[in-house]
Amino acid sequence: MKKIINPWQGQPEYNCFGCAPDNPFGLHMEFYEDGDDIVSIWHPEKHFQGWVDTMHGGILSTLIDEVCGWVVTRKKQTSGFTTALNVRFRKSVSTNESQLTIRAHIAEQRRNLLFIHAEVLNTQGEVCTEGDATYFLMPEERAKEMGFIHCHVEGE
Repeated sequence: MKKIINPWQGQPEYNCFGCAPDNPFGLHMEFYEDGDDIVSIWHPEKHFQGWVDTMHGGILSTLIDEVCGWVVTRKKQTSGFTTALNVRFRKSVSTNESQLTIRAHIAEQRRNLLFIHAEVLNTQGEVCTEGDATYFLMPEERAKEMGFIHCHVEGE
């Protein structure tokens, strides 16, 4: 796996709840490229619970949405936004898990729509949550206006 270098780091006003490292309330997700997949290893914390020792479904949905956004950033080298997100909760996720693995890959592309499948796995490798997202891909010029130039991995 190769670590993805965050292209938004240092951008004015960058404070994403999912991936900004300096957002005091955020998830602080980091991303890696593993073949066709974009992967994040994330560590649950008690303040993200919905029920006692159980991850909040909205946080799990956010983990999926965020990794899908990074599929767009790295694999398509542009920006985009979510137009649809369908999440299925298969098994509860404990806030006591040492880490979760979130993986996503492109399932299909139709013109400027990208269909992405994602999974959240616990430390036993069980799929606990899965989701399918549809992202609208921004044209290159619009992405540049938003500050996006290129998304690299370490050593590239």
